[in-house]
Amino acid sequence: MLEALKKEVYEANMLLTEYDLAPFTWGNASGIDRERGLMVIKPSGVPYDELSPEKMVVVDFSGNRVESSLSPSSDTATHLELYRVFPEIGGVVHTHSPHAVAFAQAGRDIPAYGTTHADFAFGDVPCADALSDEEITGEYEKNTGLVIARCFAERELDPAAIPAVLVKSHGPFTWGANAKKAAEHAAVLEIIAGMALETEALGGRTPVGKTLLAKHYLRKHGKNAYYGQR
Repeated sequence: MLEALKKEVYEANMLLTEYDLAPFTWGNASGIDRERGLMVIKPSGVPYDELSPEKMVVVDFSGNRVESSLSPSSDTATHLELYRVFPEIGGVVHTHSPHAVAFAQAGRDIPAYGTTHADFAFGDVPCADALSDEEITGEYEKNTGLVIARCFAERELDPAAIPAVLVKSHGPFTWGANAKKAAEHAAVLEIIAGMALETEALGGRTPVGKTLLAKHYLRKHGKNAYYGQR
């Protein structure tokens, strides 16, 4: 079942180790088949060097395991919530990459300081609010997704233009058209978070100008984008 998607999700999970984003088992990637109402995700707590496409877990939109003897990632409900609220995405990644986590633990957005950031996101990467005690002791993972959704709704952010978020005191989630793209976004997020920390260490706190931000984002992602080959 879903052999191609399992392979894609497996490869996305392996990219997390290749990009040094997920030491030990600190990360997961998923992909979705919206027509069939099924998601494929990394099994919980399984080391990356023990993974294979066959070990990816298939769940339905309610989080029920459809195929595999392994339990799905503990973050399954968060992934499913993101797929529900962002219907255009096809892959989700969660990591505990250190620079992005540093901003999350500080409860700060990652500011757009320059064009490297602008090539990735059309504005600051937001840090969502901390979960309440009730949200934590209730359906914690689902509520994590709801907190992310609320952040984007309240700030009127476009998840296509800003394909990443931080959860206060927790860490980053990224998404994309598929699992591989979500993993690439996780790698870029970690790079720009590190650049932002270095910028601030040198005393820089001036955001990139709006005109330059728009120029770099739109030349790569806009309707009339001209970055790359046609």
